[in-house]
Amino acid sequence: MKRRAVLRGAAATASMASLVSSRKASAGAQSGSGESLRDRGDISLPKPNFTGKVSLEEVIARRRSIREFSPFALSAAQIGQLLWAAEGITGGAPDFRAHPSAGALHPLEVYVVTSNGIFHYLPQGHRLRLVRQGDHRVAVARAAYEQVFVADAGCVIAIVGVFGRTTGKYGERGRMRYVPMDAAHAAQNVLLQAVAMGLGAVPVGAFDDEAVRAVLGAPAAEVPLYLIPVGKTMG
Repeated sequence: MKRRAVLRGAAATASMASLVSSRKASAGAQSGSGESLRDRGDISLPKPNFTGKVSLEEVIARRRSIREFSPFALSAAQIGQLLWAAEGITGGAPDFRAHPSAGALHPLEVYVVTSNGIFHYLPQGHRLRLVRQGDHRVAVARAAYEQVFVADAGCVIAIVGVFGRTTGKYGERGRMRYVPMDAAHAAQNVLLQAVAMGLGAVPVGAFDDEAVRAVLGAPAAEVPLYLIPVGKTMG
């Protein structure tokens, strides 16, 4: 079955080339409110908000898969809020997270790819650690079978699984069921949080695992499970 979102052949090559050439121009576009992420190592993110202006029911009703993004960067506060929704600590202990996890083993790691670099989210301390400088969104889009909209997003959140954390206790059931369930919980949180913040997002599962892992600079034990492009919507 053909994937509508996947661009092949000369059209895909031309689109990706256009994206590469336009990055310098779009880098100067207006950013969201708050400080942006650029040229730093470990970053303490702004404290996440625990209350919002939109009800959960309205957020669920409004959620749609968005693949067209305007060329605006997201602020550190916006990115931090999205990452907190994915894997943030919500209680007095590190095991209390934004989503349930089998055995409270939390086998997920979360990365974010922005115009300024690739960062690894550290839930304890609500921090980011710089993995690689520069804009690698085009490389992520290429690893996602040249789905061009991935590179257009203000950021791309990558959820990866460390299966050994769960299979050590639950064996193959952990691999086949529990880790994918964790990832789905985290991804849905991100999608709903994006809507609550007035942003658009879409879950992407069509990508080359090894190519994504290589772009992220992730260890071999980390298996990419989701890419979630997030950004300001068109219009």
